[in-house]
Amino acid sequence: MTERPDDDVVPVSVRLGEVVPPEDPEDWTKPLTWVAAAGMLAAPALTLAWFAVAPPADGTPAVGGTWLVAAALAGGAVLTGATQQGALQASTATMAAALFAALVVIVIGVAMAGERQVGAASPTLAHAFGAAVAGLAGALAASALAAVLARVGAFWLRLLAPGAVGVVVGLLLLGVLMGTAAPL
Repeated sequence: MTERPDDDVVPVSVRLGEVVPPEDPEDWTKPLTWVAAAGMLAAPALTLAWFAVAPPADGTPAVGGTWLVAAALAGGAVLTGATQQGALQASTATMAAALFAALVVIVIGVAMAGERQVGAASPTLAHAFGAAVAGLAGALAASALAAVLARVGAFWLRLLAPGAVGVVVGLLLLGVLMGTAAPL
């Protein structure tokens, strides 16, 4: 077998045609892995359940589901970020989880829209978008505090303080977006 110049860069297992899994793959048996996954999927699961059971009929701003989805998005993102101990990792995980959840919430709003309207958004999309924007804003505020508290050893402190800030900021912004008072 002739050796090519790039053979030392490619792992032996790939050169021989057999791909071997990495030595240290993500271990899904660790509890914090499940906590992080639950944080990212909290708002999308709540949105899917809400739109499947009792979707909003109109753009009325006083729908409780919108408030719950915004709070779940911010709180779930903080839950994911609280699993990290480095400042950069905690802040990044919080925002990454929030961005993922917001995207999925909006996709669910589009998919569950039913009818396509011209000139106005469907109620499911309007509520999904409002909740996603408010939840993202709450997660942004919480990510700054998560970075400060990342070195604290207590998981609950890393969770509760940024979570409270994120949920409050998200609900206040949702109240401004929808022109109603936040249910605080």
